[in-house]
Amino acid sequence: MPKLTDRFIAAFKPEGAAKDRLAFDTECRGLGVRATAAGSKVFIVQWTDGATGRKVREPLGAWGSITVDQARAAARARLGRVAQGINPAAERAAAKAADEARRAALASAKEEARFTLDALIADWARLHLAGKRARYSAEAERALRVAFRAHLDRPAAALTHATVVGVLDSLAGDGRAAMASRTMAYGRACYGWAVKRRRLPVNPFAGLPVIEGGNPARDRVLTDAEVGAVWRAAATLALPFGPLVKLLLLTAQRREEVAGLRWSELAPDLSTWTLPGARAKNGKAHVVHLAEPARAILASLPRIAGQDLVFSTTGTTAPSGFSKAKLALDTAMARDGGSIPDWRFHDFRRTAVTWLAGAGFAPHVSDKLLNHVTGSIQGVAAIYQRSEFLAERKAALEVWGRMRCDAESATPRFRPTMWPCCRQSARERRA
Repeated sequence: MPKLTDRFIAAFKPEGAAKDRLAFDTECRGLGVRATAAGSKVFIVQWTDGATGRKVREPLGAWGSITVDQARAAARARLGRVAQGINPAAERAAAKAADEARRAALASAKEEARFTLDALIADWARLHLAGKRARYSAEAERALRVAFRAHLDRPAAALTHATVVGVLDSLAGDGRAAMASRTMAYGRACYGWAVKRRRLPVNPFAGLPVIEGGNPARDRVLTDAEVGAVWRAAATLALPFGPLVKLLLLTAQRREEVAGLRWSELAPDLSTWTLPGARAKNGKAHVVHLAEPARAILASLPRIAGQDLVFSTTGTTAPSGFSKAKLALDTAMARDGGSIPDWRFHDFRRTAVTWLAGAGFAPHVSDKLLNHVTGSIQGVAAIYQRSEFLAERKAALEVWGRMRCDAESATPRFRPTMWPCCRQSARERRA
């Protein structure tokens, strides 16, 4: 074996048709140079693996890139570590894995920094809320952006349990416990969606305690006098809210569903309103019988050619200013002799079914009238009971609509009575 020198290496090449040729240094045992037919000449170091008895070779660098002396120094260092029981290949593999992990962590950190709370809410709204009811979608997105506005530009993953509790406690402490409760529900749904998609590791809204006073039970039922006051006040409101409020009272349907009423949903003679499942809160189509006062209101409304929305002032969107409408109603009632304490439009539904119960209508008729998915008929009975009780619902709304005659007076005299259809149903139920 020769001593490796620049002169030797310059002349060193494969013999004949061989693809490569290997020569080892006499000065540094284990150091060699490999020459290939293509003209490359690379220093290598060789040793015997004590565990397997197999020879191991590793490249040190190309001649010209490193000198012979540098190759000897590198070979001695490598062989010295082998003598200490260190596996250079395993050491390099570990170093490579560590470098890849570091690069992955950096990339993950950059991605996390880009995925802000603002981006999360936007993705949730675009990919998930788009299939929900418009009012819920708008309110959910608005509530999260307002409550956590100081965190919108920060990584979504950086929102901690403690931060969430602090924001919600602040809302509750300001007397907005109901808003805090809804915001918690929106946040839990938003982060839960991201966790299921593996966009985030944890949900900081999960496992939070129920907010005291966040979901107050509503049991407000308007009296006859209060119904009369609302009816008379509604008569002072201009389009669209004057007739809209009256129709809410007469039909006992949901606010957004009545506000979005379309002419195409009404029967030609205005006797029925068929609410499509796409617009119903529970996704179930619903038939609403229209009593004579309701038909009279609809017949009096102006109908614009090419416009399907009944109460729209723009022709393209349903009315949405219910807060201002309620304020106007309260103002009108105050002028009429006194305001009604602590009421809201949703109380109309509870008031109607409570009154109808007093008039003798069965609970399951009210359930169907309100388009509730679950009601008084449950369990096995609900499986077999598929009747929609259309006749009873029609009778109920006709009777409820008669309150309009007395509601216009300052002291309504109309009171619940047991109507013939109800007496017949009662006898049948007893049988």
